[in-house]
Amino acid sequence: MKRSDYIFVAGKRDEKRISSRVLEEIIQQHAKKGNRKLEIQAFGQHGIGGRLWESAPDTMEIRIIGHSGQRTGSLGTPYTRIEIMGPASDDIGWLNAGAEIIVHGSASNGAMNGAAQGKVFVGGCIGARGMTMTKRNPRFEPPELWVLGAAGDYFGEFMAGGIAVVCGVNAANPDQLLGYRPLVGMVGGKVFVRGEAQSYSDKDAKEVDLDDKEWEWLTLGLKDFLKKIKQPDLFKELAVRKAWRLFEAKNPQEKADGPDRKSMSWFREQVWDMELGRGGLIGDLQETQKGTVPVITKGEYRRYVPVWEQGKYISPCQASCPTGIPVQQRWAMVRADNIDEAISMGLEYSPFPATVCGHLCPSPCMASCTRNMSYMAPINVRLLGQAAQNIKPPKPAQETQKKVAVIGGGPGGISAAWQLTMKGHTVTIFEAGKTIGGKISAVIPESRIPADTLNAELDRIKSYIKDIRLGEKIDAEKFNEIKNSHDYVVVAAGAKKPRSLPIKGVERALFANDFLEQAKADKIKPGKKIVVIGAGNVGCDVATEAHRLGAVDITLIDVQKPAAFGKEREDAEKCGAQFRWPLFTKEINAKGVELQSGEILPADTVVISIGDVPDLSFLGEGIELTRGFVKVDETGRSSDEKVFAIGDAVGPGLITDAIGAG
Repeated sequence: MKRSDYIFVAGKRDEKRISSRVLEEIIQQHAKKGNRKLEIQAFGQHGIGGRLWESAPDTMEIRIIGHSGQRTGSLGTPYTRIEIMGPASDDIGWLNAGAEIIVHGSASNGAMNGAAQGKVFVGGCIGARGMTMTKRNPRFEPPELWVLGAAGDYFGEFMAGGIAVVCGVNAANPDQLLGYRPLVGMVGGKVFVRGEAQSYSDKDAKEVDLDDKEWEWLTLGLKDFLKKIKQPDLFKELAVRKAWRLFEAKNPQEKADGPDRKSMSWFREQVWDMELGRGGLIGDLQETQKGTVPVITKGEYRRYVPVWEQGKYISPCQASCPTGIPVQQRWAMVRADNIDEAISMGLEYSPFPATVCGHLCPSPCMASCTRNMSYMAPINVRLLGQAAQNIKPPKPAQETQKKVAVIGGGPGGISAAWQLTMKGHTVTIFEAGKTIGGKISAVIPESRIPADTLNAELDRIKSYIKDIRLGEKIDAEKFNEIKNSHDYVVVAAGAKKPRSLPIKGVERALFANDFLEQAKADKIKPGKKIVVIGAGNVGCDVATEAHRLGAVDITLIDVQKPAAFGKEREDAEKCGAQFRWPLFTKEINAKGVELQSGEILPADTVVISIGDVPDLSFLGEGIELTRGFVKVDETGRSSDEKVFAIGDAVGPGLITDAIGAG
């Protein structure tokens, strides 16, 4: 066939490589239009020439120049002919179902892997695991693989059908034409080899005589093979009958008839009972007569009886709660009419049952409730949390002589101090701010947490944890002083240092926590147009507060799909906030935010909300950090055995994660 008879399909467009998916769509479109001869300029695209059933009953001819990628001709169909004008990559003819593939060179690993029909002709050698897991449907001709050179290791592994011919021309290792450990697990098919095939699996395959019928088939096939790979002059050299060997799979009976194979009854009587006594390990305990146990056992023979073991496994809701509150037990108390006990239980696990469980937590326990599987509303755990606002704290255990310092009065630090106080230890909280509560007190809008609820829980915490020191700025000297005067130190300093952007005009923007802190105190007027860079849940809080303060045009942008979810995103969308992505910021100027695309987003106020990191400079060099966070073991202990770390000092997470760590 002349090259001019083929329609040329380029593998590049505008000097850029076309993706494998797009190239396949182009080939399929040609097939639908009736074009039956294509020359593909390949640049490593995968799966070229596969699944071309549109052409039947006409033959679809694909000529590939350049570098064909993996799985050329995969899922190939009848009436498809593929010619690769050079070597082929992995899995040539993978799951072939009828295509004919010619390779003018060698092929890599996995040639004809899983094939059921079709033929592959390779004018060189092949890599490992050729002709593996092939099969044959008796209604069709078996798959065939013809190789001019040698095969790589594990050839014919789990071969269940088909015919392979390995000619051994110019083989690097003439004694191992099928590579290392070929034909392992072979259960069907035939393999013709011109030369040696040492170390094949004789448990699965056997060598048989090459009869006249097989020789006739082989010689006819050789002529066709050599013609296709354009080397017909080799026929005389290859058509020497005595040089060829034929291997077939052993049948099940041949595999079973080993000289040393014994029956199970023989082993039980001659080995097991002889060594251990009649009945084996439990012979002296066995009262029933030996015999086979029926498939469906009844009565005394029944081995497995269902037993309801409530509480053996953690319920999905409890497993999903970062704080570890036994949700199922609480609702069991409610069902038993022990309402006060169910509400009080929350304080055994969290100092903020009303604030966090009742309002701020995204409630992963409810998301994991098994009622969801029946399309029912999950049990509303928030009701129990909200009911705990005015509950008295649990009585502390008897005092110990242990003194523990907690650096940071946020949710994680308070949680740690709360639990330590319950255990009877003497706890001191060192907080740099003017009040405890961390971001809950400072930046989370009142639209998400009522002020009276938060204040009630903070008052309860202050009455329970006696020694809370505010305005304590911790440096390296102060930290060492604290560590030396206490038995242990818990670092719960939180993440207060905002991440910034390396762009021009960043000084014009506010950081999210600064904005929220000023907004909560009504000390900022954001204007009508707001742009928030970073569309997470904190960015949503910025949006709702900006709307409360008079903003009407609110846009949240991100470089990827926004991470915001739950009530925070719902509230932002109710305020009219728009989420846009992917957008990349170039600079912040007097007009607003200029994007790399050239678009300008007008803004009176720009807020950066791309996360925060902890400031751990006070720790010094004695405590190991990982990417700016304290490195801890599974118990929260740092490289200093006296120092533990929790919350955002260890890694970013939810408020409830920090409480659970405490």
